[in-house]
Amino acid sequence: MQCDIMVCDSMVRRYLPTMRAEMVYRLIQNQGISQSDAAKRLGVSRAAISQYMSKKRGDSGIEISTELDALIDRWTLAVIGQDSTITLCDICRCASKKI
Repeated sequence: MQCDIMVCDSMVRRYLPTMRAEMVYRLIQNQGISQSDAAKRLGVSRAAISQYMSKKRGDSGIEISTELDALIDRWTLAVIGQDSTITLCDICRCASKKI
């Protein structure tokens, strides 16, 4: 797939909030990171983390495919400092497979 900013913009707006909410949940529940530490690592407020955890933010009803699930795992590992990378292009390519 050739990169197209309009397609990528649409994909990121549609998928990224749900993925971010799931990644925050995994940081806190699976990795044992405190909400305050997660907020610092992600550069967001503690209130934003609380909203992700309570599903007030990022719950768009998007189904997370196996491929998106793997990207969320990579993202979680990158945030905790393990050797992992993820780009917006990865998200866009993965999400566009569903369309």
